[in-house]
Amino acid sequence: MAKKYYEEFKLAEKNRNLTVATIFSYSPNEDEDVFADEDFDNDRLDTTSREFLTHAINDYNATFNTNYDTSAEKFQNYYKDVSLRVKNREIDLLIVVNMFLTGFDATTLNTLWVDKNLKMHGLIQAYSRTNRILNSVKTFGNIVCFRDLKQATDDAIALFGNKEAGGIVLLKTFADYYNGFDHNGEYKPGYTELIAELSKNFPVGAPIIGDEAQKEFIRLFGAILRLKNILSAFDDFAGKEILSDRDFQDYQSTYIDFYQDFRGGKAGEKENINDDVVFESELIKQVSVNIDYILMLAEKYHATGDKTIIESVRKAVASGIELRSKKELIERFIEQVNVSGASGTEWQRFVQARKEEDLTVLIADEKLNAEETCRFIDISFRDGMLKTAGTDIDKIMPPVSRFGGGNRTAKKRSIINRMLNFFDKYSGLI
Repeated sequence: MAKKYYEEFKLAEKNRNLTVATIFSYSPNEDEDVFADEDFDNDRLDTTSREFLTHAINDYNATFNTNYDTSAEKFQNYYKDVSLRVKNREIDLLIVVNMFLTGFDATTLNTLWVDKNLKMHGLIQAYSRTNRILNSVKTFGNIVCFRDLKQATDDAIALFGNKEAGGIVLLKTFADYYNGFDHNGEYKPGYTELIAELSKNFPVGAPIIGDEAQKEFIRLFGAILRLKNILSAFDDFAGKEILSDRDFQDYQSTYIDFYQDFRGGKAGEKENINDDVVFESELIKQVSVNIDYILMLAEKYHATGDKTIIESVRKAVASGIELRSKKELIERFIEQVNVSGASGTEWQRFVQARKEEDLTVLIADEKLNAEETCRFIDISFRDGMLKTAGTDIDKIMPPVSRFGGGNRTAKKRSIINRMLNFFDKYSGLI
């Protein structure tokens, strides 16, 4: 069956930009539901299976410029390489038989397709490959079964948890999350009700005045974000979002505005910003607009001259945490770029030039050590973070007396704030 799946997906691979791989080894009884230890000795594979595995590994070698085969030593290295590339999301679909189902942990995996009669320990082990929580965006995994495993799943959960554990371990149905459901005697409103409440109490574009109203909006929109995150895992949700993309962006922009007002800073991860208000920044990042989308709008604007596209860009940028600090860059780029220049290369040249200009101004304004500052910034972008602890900032600062009159602490704080703003503006772009 693995061979059939592999051949079918390799045919689809060419048209769908998929990277597909497979791995299997000898199993004394392929119908067993309890997984034996993984076997790296392929001498016991029948000739047809070994030839097919060789063919699949050759495909893999061609894709990744590697040199693996079915011999014991190289097959183990193939296994390790596949494991790493799955974790790094270089492989879109991995087809396995009794491998990678016990002990393998890749938090980025989100879906397991099952075409095997699993039960008890084997079922729990297999399902557990995709239930690793990554962040507040990935709070569960998807299991798609091509066999009727409902009873086997209930039995396994009852055995390894308790008879009532099914309601905790498994998600509700799409209809429950969309329309609402009762849980332990408490009613949980569904997506449709929350959207209706949002539209009634906080119409798009209407001002939301007062701390309590703003807190209520944050709570309500946060609940919608959490539900939408779950519903997005269901195919049934497509076309049933109710809010238009534009309205959702407007609400999301307001949500970020209030968060920054309450917190007085930039968004981090999901966190308490008040005694009773939680901000779902990871879920905001999930739907943030990327630079490719902005470049597409830039091309469209210069091709048509349609001024409404500029407004679309502003709304898109305002609705995403990670792009807000880049607002000025994006708007300047769109205004000055040539029609033929709205490309990734032109954008990179533009960003690099603006970065050097801004850094030169920052160094001059704060009278920083130019050489040390440039080195510090380069290391920060290389490491993906700007370190404000330690002596790095002291090395770039101008001479200021540590003893009275110089106000060294305030000067250092001012430099750190400007450096952080500069880093945020160009992070992810350099």
